[in-house]
Amino acid sequence: MNIHEYQAKEIMKKFGIPVLKGKVAYSVDEAVAAATEIGGKIWVVKAQIHAGGRGKAGGVKVAKSLDDVKKYASEILGKVLVTHQTGPEGKKVRTLLIEEGCEIDHEYYAGLVLDRSTGVEIEKVAHEGPQKIIRVAIDPAAGFTPFVGRKLAYGIGMKGELATKASKFFEGLYNAYVQSDCTIVEINPMVTTKQGLVLALYAKLNLLLFK
Repeated sequence: MNIHEYQAKEIMKKFGIPVLKGKVAYSVDEAVAAATEIGGKIWVVKAQIHAGGRGKAGGVKVAKSLDDVKKYASEILGKVLVTHQTGPEGKKVRTLLIEEGCEIDHEYYAGLVLDRSTGVEIEKVAHEGPQKIIRVAIDPAAGFTPFVGRKLAYGIGMKGELATKASKFFEGLYNAYVQSDCTIVEINPMVTTKQGLVLALYAKLNLLLFK
């Protein structure tokens, strides 16, 4: 079962995965009220549909004022977004996520999937190309260990306190994956900020359903 980004982030928060402050809105007025409550000077207005590629389709906008929030919410709500994952019919936007902005220092891709030949696998994919993929197999019997966290963090060039935060981030992803019965966990992007934070800027979780 696919769930929306805001729902995925609620799950992630339960496992200690840092995410930005955000609120769900179903109308333009609710979007403006959400931005006002969140505070700050920059917000991101995000369409909530079950498909990737929202940004290129006009479903993610950076607002630098409350008037911008109102404008973008008006434009996105009710719009049919056509992305590479929706098919030509697209998907109509009925829900928005309003999030605070942040100063991004670096972007990464992080994903965790089930490798049926070796068990659970977590991988870090850099945007520059497949040669920069870092894969670490995790034995479900042993679970996530500090060694796994360090290998991933050091593998993407993190050191010191930032590496410690990244290791905790990856551990949270693993725990969310296992304990929430996910088929996939995808963070695209995972970011470091100029304030030294490690955050999940976008989150996708696919959950197993049982009868």
